[in-house]
Amino acid sequence: MSEVNQSIDISIVVPVYGCAECLEELHNRLAIVLNSLISNYEIILVDDASPDNAWQRILQLTKNNLAVKGIQLSKNFGQHKAITAGLDFATGEWIVVMDCDLQDKPEEITKLYKKAIEGYDIVFARRYDRKDGYFKKLGSKLFYKFMSYMTDTRLDPAIANFGIYHKKVIHAVKEMRENLRYFPVMVKWVGFSSTTIDVVHSERHLGKSSYSLKKLINLSMDVMVSFTDKPLKLMISFGLGISILSALYALYILIRAITGNIQIEGWASVMVSIWFISGIIMTMIGVVGIYVGKSFDEAKKRPQYVVSETVCGVIKN
Repeated sequence: MSEVNQSIDISIVVPVYGCAECLEELHNRLAIVLNSLISNYEIILVDDASPDNAWQRILQLTKNNLAVKGIQLSKNFGQHKAITAGLDFATGEWIVVMDCDLQDKPEEITKLYKKAIEGYDIVFARRYDRKDGYFKKLGSKLFYKFMSYMTDTRLDPAIANFGIYHKKVIHAVKEMRENLRYFPVMVKWVGFSSTTIDVVHSERHLGKSSYSLKKLINLSMDVMVSFTDKPLKLMISFGLGISILSALYALYILIRAITGNIQIEGWASVMVSIWFISGIIMTMIGVVGIYVGKSFDEAKKRPQYVVSETVCGVIKN
């Protein structure tokens, strides 16, 4: 992408997947909001190998509005790596991260920006009335509760990627180059002054969420391994608990033997104990194996994403 001489007030970073039909409306609404709010802006659309030919829509938008930048990734790397690609190209004093499906309303950026310039480095958008289905909201709630417990951070299921962030916050996030990425936790980890405001959440009119139950489980495993060693600590605690119970049971058997009340036990209890302990051991080995495997992946130092093509124009005044 070419360099620009004018400073950018706000960069909008939008990962694009499965919502090509929304892009024109998204752009038009963003342009109205941003033109009334600040002087210079850029809209960075990151095509994460969207299956609906989104790149052609992005190319068309760059012809119609020179403030739009397009980044096409070589394959589907996932939402949070697509966000990273957009952040790497963003040059604004403030950076807004939002989804492309119009559930994050462009009009709410005004509230986020005005709150940020009061003296906050981070303003999270809280979707106080989520317009999602019951099972989507339930799954999200369970996911965030689990992640809050495992990462020892307070995660609100009403808060996702949507928010506005000062460039120094984004710079700190970009310094975290690990391949396992989850933007909301990374932002919380770097610190800085933050606040939360309620925003209106819209219903999804086109497409459907790409986060299935399987993807949520995989994401939770990745975040858990990347940001905490709590599973290992839990395994230690559980192992100690089993050892204590085993010692108490051994003492019980010893007392029965001394008092002459020992009896020949059936094979069922022995088999249950063997299977139980074996299952625990295999689970512990599996968790350790996940950490080892993820560490191996990080040691390869592979790029977080690969850019296939970029396109941009001169920033609109």
